[in-house]
Amino acid sequence: MARLSEDQPFLHPDVDLTEVQMGRFVEIGKGSRIAFSSFDDYSYCDRFADIANATIGKFSNIASYVRIGATDHPMDTASLHHFLYRSGDYWDDTPHDPAFFERRKSRRAFIGHDTWIGHNAMVKPEVTIGHGAIVAAGSIVTKDVAPYTIVVGAPAKAMRLRQPPQVAERMIALAWWDWDHARIHAALEDFRTLKAEAFLEKYEG
Repeated sequence: MARLSEDQPFLHPDVDLTEVQMGRFVEIGKGSRIAFSSFDDYSYCDRFADIANATIGKFSNIASYVRIGATDHPMDTASLHHFLYRSGDYWDDTPHDPAFFERRKSRRAFIGHDTWIGHNAMVKPEVTIGHGAIVAAGSIVTKDVAPYTIVVGAPAKAMRLRQPPQVAERMIALAWWDWDHARIHAALEDFRTLKAEAFLEKYEG
């Protein structure tokens, strides 16, 4: 029997979830913390991912110890410390600052379809990782990443294209990630063996 299911996500031990929506065949790795985020179909994260305020597309591959939507401290006030907004932890008569948390939740990161976020990478809030893009291990992404581009470094910069622009455009137009489960299964051997252009030639139109 297949380990993953379209009926419910596969959660490894010690997962911490807060207001998370998950699609079909989703897997969340051991010890991961996910908050105010969504995982679309077939996406997964490996061990100890820390993801907040993020929209994850389909078939996203998120490696261990990745951080997405890393939260910021206020830098233009007298203090950086979280007593400013987690005030209820320090004083019985003072609530947390709800406006601060609403602003934080609104600053979403977007991870496209068929992406790969490497081990220990960080994606900052309000960054979009385009469809088909790759973020190299250990990178810190502070700006949007174009589709089918490989970025590396801190801050991350484009290293090379995963596919030529015309191939990337055709792959996005094909949108195989929207195929149903049976069609993906039927095309599995071609996914395994054909280069991107040959795959496109077979399935376009």
